[in-house]
Amino acid sequence: MKVIAAVDIMGGCVVRLVKGDPASKVEYSNDPVETAKKWELAGADMLHVVDLDAAFSTGSNSELIARISEAVRVPLQIAGGIRSVEKAEDILSIAARLVIGTMAYREPEVVRKLIKKEPGRIVISVDQMDGTVMMKGWKESTGMRVSDAISQFIAIGIDEFLLTSIDRDGTLQGPDIKTLADASVSARIIASGGISSIEDVIKIKNAGCSSVIIGKAMYEGKVNIEKVKAVS
Repeated sequence: MKVIAAVDIMGGCVVRLVKGDPASKVEYSNDPVETAKKWELAGADMLHVVDLDAAFSTGSNSELIARISEAVRVPLQIAGGIRSVEKAEDILSIAARLVIGTMAYREPEVVRKLIKKEPGRIVISVDQMDGTVMMKGWKESTGMRVSDAISQFIAIGIDEFLLTSIDRDGTLQGPDIKTLADASVSARIIASGGISSIEDVIKIKNAGCSSVIIGKAMYEGKVNIEKVKAVS
């Protein structure tokens, strides 16, 4: 199971939110490039870099993200506010993988074209609340259930999904193991949301997930990448 370190950027700083609420923002660093280098040195298999300003349509941290791509050798997985083909192609020029949410649900044909051009590099974001998939910065419902969303994108060639339980994200209350396990039966799942301990990581591995994103627990010192890798 891959261990992926989260680097969420808002206003040029590394932050964590609770349940995606900008008002809950806690800043951990004013230097995202140095933070990325820190997690690379710690042994992360990949960095999950999120442009929260782009996700909330309030700005862009694209220049900072480009600097991160130049500063580290570990692969980048980039997410947040990718709502045009042009933006997707720009990001794919500096990242190993691209995570798409809103655009995928509004324009699935665009996803089909992207995966033909860039096979194996497109991940679909499945951000769920009470079993319903959300989009547009977790503010708008897609009207789809988790299983239906995954089935739809498997049918057009997607084989990996980033599954986040919104009501667990940033809470340190533990991951939604049942949802992760159910989804892992049919697809490769990157687990995100609620992780607070090594025990949570072990549960995620046993649920069959292909990767785990470590965020707030890592920034708060509750887990470290070396120990996570040892059990993954």
